[in-house]
Amino acid sequence: MKHLVKDESKCVGCGACERACAQAYYKTDDPRYSCIHVVNNPDGTNTLHICDQCGQCAEVCNTCVIKPNALGVYMLNKKECAGCLMCVGYCPEQVMVYSDDRSEPSKCTACGICVRVCPSGAIMIVED
Repeated sequence: MKHLVKDESKCVGCGACERACAQAYYKTDDPRYSCIHVVNNPDGTNTLHICDQCGQCAEVCNTCVIKPNALGVYMLNKKECAGCLMCVGYCPEQVMVYSDDRSEPSKCTACGICVRVCPSGAIMIVED
């Protein structure tokens, strides 16, 4: 299974991962369009919200359009998505992306772009 893992102790809170994800999939630097989120905490630490391919989005999908591929990455079939947004509200990491200017949500595809741009090695991609 291919998925992201995080080491929050290494996160410097720069947001490069958010910008790279949003740029790759939506051609914007706006972190609201990113499938990864960095929270800069008041105590100086950072919290990373990443998709670990838990599959809970697939469990609540009424139209069954979120399914694992051969690598175990849960993929959303946007053409068949009903747009009910159950997956967005249910995601434990809050990384399903939805915006009023889109007709369906987006989710992490474990592409690894966030891993490649992370300057501190806080995000890794693994295959079990």
